[in-house]
Amino acid sequence: MSDDQQRCDLGMVGLGVMGRNLVLNMAEHGYTIAGFDKDSSKTEALRRDAQNLNIRGACNIPDFIALLRKPRTIMILVPAGAPVDAVITEIMPHLEKGDLIIDAGNSYFKDTSLRAGMLATEGIDFLGVGISGGEEGARHGPSIMPGGPRGAYERVRPIFEAAAAKVDGEPCVTWLGPGSTGHFVKMVHNGIEYAMMQLIAETYDLMKRGMGMNDEAMHGVYASWNAGHLASYLLEITSRIFTKQDDITGLRLIDEILDIAKQKGTGLWTSQSAMELQVPLPTIDIAVSMRDMSVLDEQRQQATALYQRSLRPISGDHDAIITQLGSALVAALLITYAQGMALLSVASNRYGSHLDLAAVARIWRGGCIIRSAMLDNICAAFRERPELPNLLLDPSISATIMIHDEDLRQVVSIAAASGTPVPGMMVSLAYLDTYRSSWLPANLIQAQRDYFGSHTYERNDCKGTFHTPWESK
Repeated sequence: MSDDQQRCDLGMVGLGVMGRNLVLNMAEHGYTIAGFDKDSSKTEALRRDAQNLNIRGACNIPDFIALLRKPRTIMILVPAGAPVDAVITEIMPHLEKGDLIIDAGNSYFKDTSLRAGMLATEGIDFLGVGISGGEEGARHGPSIMPGGPRGAYERVRPIFEAAAAKVDGEPCVTWLGPGSTGHFVKMVHNGIEYAMMQLIAETYDLMKRGMGMNDEAMHGVYASWNAGHLASYLLEITSRIFTKQDDITGLRLIDEILDIAKQKGTGLWTSQSAMELQVPLPTIDIAVSMRDMSVLDEQRQQATALYQRSLRPISGDHDAIITQLGSALVAALLITYAQGMALLSVASNRYGSHLDLAAVARIWRGGCIIRSAMLDNICAAFRERPELPNLLLDPSISATIMIHDEDLRQVVSIAAASGTPVPGMMVSLAYLDTYRSSWLPANLIQAQRDYFGSHTYERNDCKGTFHTPWESK
C-alpha cells in the first residue's frame, strides 16, 4: 500500500462535542479521519475514544496536514466568526490548489460567501455546511445541509451520506445549492427551532401557572402529544425533561433552572435576513424577542411590583383545555414552518440558488432538532407544487390548519383572560388571519404617509402614484 493510500480521507479541525462525535461517526462508517484541536487534551481524548477506529490525532497543523490524502479535505467545526477565519489563515500556507475546506459550524451565510470568494482566488474549494442534531445527532446521524460547488460536494458525498441520519433508507443530506445556500438553510432551520421552542414553552406556562399542573402531569401531557400528530424531537425531549431529578436538591431539575434563555445569533440572523428580503415571519421574530425579554430579569421583577395584576387561574374542564392546547400547538407549528419555508422560497429566487424545498423538508425529517411528523406532509406539498410561495396555500396543509384554527383562537383567548403571556401563539394566529385577509387597512397607512411626508399613494381604481394636499380646502 502506497504512502498516499495510508493517509486520511478527511481532517477535522475542532474537536469539541460536535467535532469529536462527527469524527467518531465517520470513522465508524469505514473512513479514516485525522483530528486536530489547539487544545491538545481534546486530541488526546479523541485518541482514547477512537479505540479500534481509523482515527489519527495531530499535535500541530503541519503534522495534521501531512496526515491527509491529496487533494486534501479539511472540515472546520469551531465557533462562528473570527475563529473560522483564524483556522483558515493558519492552514492556508499548507494547502494546494484543488484542496477543499468545509466550514461545518453555524456561520453567518454572508461570511460564508466572502470566504468562498476569497478561497476561490487561491484555487481552494469551499463548502458551507449546516449540521443539526446536537451531540447525539453528530455521533449517530445528523441532518447535513451542504452548499457550495457541486463538484466539491460530490467529493465528500459518500462520507456525508454514510454519516447522516436515515429516514426510510434515505440519508438526510443533499446538495442544496451554490455559494452559501447550506448555511442559509441552516440559519432558517435554527430560526424555526427558536419559534418551536417558544411555542412549546408557552404551553408549559399555561399548564404550570395557568392550570397549576405539576411536573409529573406535564410529563404525561407532552408524552401523549409526542405519540400523536405532534410527534417531534423537541416534544420528545420536553417530555423527558420533566422527569429528570436534580442531583443537588433531589427535586425536579426543571424547577431549579433559571428562567433566562440567551441566544447565539442564528435566530437573530434569520429575522434580519427576512426583513432585508421583506418576508414576514413574526413567530420567529417574537421567539428571538422573548429570549431578549427573559434576560431582563431585574426589570421584570420591578414590573411585577408595579403592575399588580396576578395571573387568574384558568377555570373550566382542564382535560378539554389541554386537548385544545395540543390542537393549537399543531396549528402554530405548521404556521411556523410556513414562515420559514416562505423565507427560503424568496431567498432562493433572490440569490439564485434554485433551492428544492421538498428536498429541504426531506433532509429535516431525521437527525435535526426540528424534525417532526409534520415534515412528511410539508415535503409532499412541495413535491406537488415546487414553486409554492407559502405552505398556507397548499390545500392539504390549509385543511389541517382549519381543523385546529378554532382551538388556537380559544387558547389565545383563554391566555389573554388569564394574563399568561403566549406571544408566539398570538402572533401565529395574527399571521394566519392577516395572510388570509383579502383586504388590509394599509390604505390608511398610505394616506398617513402622504399626509405627513408627501410620500404619495396608489389607488385601487387606476394605476399610478398620487399626492393630495390633505389640509387644503
